[in-house]
Amino acid sequence: MKKITFFIGALIMSNALNAQLFTDNFDSYSIGALGPQSATWTTWSGTEGGTEDGIVSTAQASSGTKSVYLNSTVANGGPQDCVLDFGALYNSGIFTYESKFYITSGKSAYFNIQAVAPIGTTWALNVNMANGGVTIDDGITPDLALGSYTPATWFTFRIEANLTLHVWEAFVNGTSIGVWQNGINSVRSIDLFPLQGSQYWVDDVMFDHQTYTLANLNAVAAGLNMGGNIATQVVNPTGVMVNGGTTAINSFDAVLNYNGTNYTQNITGQNIASIGSYTVNFPGVILAAGSNVATLTISNVNGTTDDVVTDDVISITVDPTVPALGKMVVGEEATGTWCQWCPRGAVYMDLFETDYADFWAGIAVHNGDPMTVTDYDAAIGTLVSGYPNALVDRGTEVDPSAMGTDFFSRLQTAPVAFIQNGATWDLGTRTLNVSISADFQTAATNAYKLACVLTEDNVTGTGSGYNQSNAYAGGASGVMGGYELLPSSVPAAQMSYDHVARVISPSFSGEPMSFPAIVNAGETHTLNMTFVLPATWDENEIHIIGMLIAPNGRIDNAGKATITEAVGNGFVVGNTASVTEINSDQLDATFRVFPNPAVSNTTVGINLTKESTVSMKFMDMAGKIIAARNYGSLNGSSTVELNTSDLKAGVYLIELTVNNEVMVKRLIVE
Repeated sequence: MKKITFFIGALIMSNALNAQLFTDNFDSYSIGALGPQSATWTTWSGTEGGTEDGIVSTAQASSGTKSVYLNSTVANGGPQDCVLDFGALYNSGIFTYESKFYITSGKSAYFNIQAVAPIGTTWALNVNMANGGVTIDDGITPDLALGSYTPATWFTFRIEANLTLHVWEAFVNGTSIGVWQNGINSVRSIDLFPLQGSQYWVDDVMFDHQTYTLANLNAVAAGLNMGGNIATQVVNPTGVMVNGGTTAINSFDAVLNYNGTNYTQNITGQNIASIGSYTVNFPGVILAAGSNVATLTISNVNGTTDDVVTDDVISITVDPTVPALGKMVVGEEATGTWCQWCPRGAVYMDLFETDYADFWAGIAVHNGDPMTVTDYDAAIGTLVSGYPNALVDRGTEVDPSAMGTDFFSRLQTAPVAFIQNGATWDLGTRTLNVSISADFQTAATNAYKLACVLTEDNVTGTGSGYNQSNAYAGGASGVMGGYELLPSSVPAAQMSYDHVARVISPSFSGEPMSFPAIVNAGETHTLNMTFVLPATWDENEIHIIGMLIAPNGRIDNAGKATITEAVGNGFVVGNTASVTEINSDQLDATFRVFPNPAVSNTTVGINLTKESTVSMKFMDMAGKIIAARNYGSLNGSSTVELNTSDLKAGVYLIELTVNNEVMVKRLIVE
């Protein structure tokens, strides 16, 4: 089954809990499948005693001698799927879940809380644990809570959910790792599901529920999100105040204290009803490296002190990831307009761009629709098993919602070289000359390769090929960035596609002769590429993504720039990689240049599939026009002879325009 996953941090309040509705330390069971021995534990399908069951084991135990063991090595996780039904649906009061986890070093763990019955209808919470980090999302919003644990050591994980106020809090070993308003606010069961690479044990499981009574006047500090978790980021923190009383709240003060500075917002003129909430936006803050406490304090509620002062303050520990110097991570998403689950990929790609733009280069590689780049799609198709899926720096495929773990791991991996994109841009000829410069920080060889991808945002089109299939229509599959409000086939007129891969050059694996045999630290090597952009592409929405590909096929580092930014960086003359040929549906395979290389002359052969207006330019690599002609309306096969006897040896461009679509081929003159 498919689980939606993701990642980061906030905090809350809770009432004291005493009696527990359920506890289980597994010591009363025999070694083997759990389901047939228990009246409460079962499996996702309800079939017990088979491969879905958790295994009662004596290999590890937090208390007593036994625990439940789960692991997976298969691509989609499982087949284990161990479920504990809570016996009732809870959507008010305070619900608490707690258990102990032991996760093998280098392995991971995952579980989710189901919101309703039957199971598989709505996910209320996803908890991922890997590489010593705990990340939580509600299937709607990433960055809810972030914590840490010690691998190969038992630790306690706890959720306290005030379902009356919609406020949830998570704890690791008794320390709060986040407080948030959960998008799905009911609980019915928990599903322990090992993803690929998981190996973990669970012990001392408990859950409980108590009623919650509203006070008269009570403003609850119910959430604090710093707005990012990468050191040096400029972020816009948000705090959440929930009206936990019966009296409407008209005004309050919110103070964020971070890294020795207070940021105060005075909120007035409101009418926040009971159980309503208000999000406080704080001004830009630079995240500092190291561990710092951020505190949100709510006070002066309706001009007085509220009735419950114990829930007026929350604090979180902010310990942002310190990125490797000069590092940018590439995310390549396999997608298609025909794919009903691919809106999830679009939503998470946009979230990454919003949250991590300075460290993230997103590329949507389309399949089976009008935005497909054939060679790019074919190469990605060999690395993914389905759609949507994603590759982070061309690592192991993951669901787009689960890119966080790989992203932060790669972000901290020091690159072999820093990458900078330069460019020249001629609006008249629509010629984009790109320079990809690699500034080597360590020694390397020519086993490293450079490649360049152009992406375009806000791509629109007409026709059914631009309609987006949408499994989230109607909301039955949960909230997904607004797609739940759109029809099952979103018309092209309502769709705008971002991060669309337009071309990859010279190939998926990069330019074979990017570097000399031996590259020393401190050397900079540059590769030049030329693109002639079709008139249908918006140059203001283009991103140039230069990539350094390591010998093992992974992307070592990248650089990202708009055309304007790249021109500002300046074009650097280097080795010439190639001129990228952008094909048109007006031509069959016979837009040919022969002989190539040429000595004294060459022939351009054109075969049009329908009557079209045709013009051609012959240019040098600097974009200087050597010859140009408008041929008017043509159809069928035509040839044009070019005299090259007086030209210097080198690389030249033949630009063919058919009905305003531009194609380019490279001609080598010897």
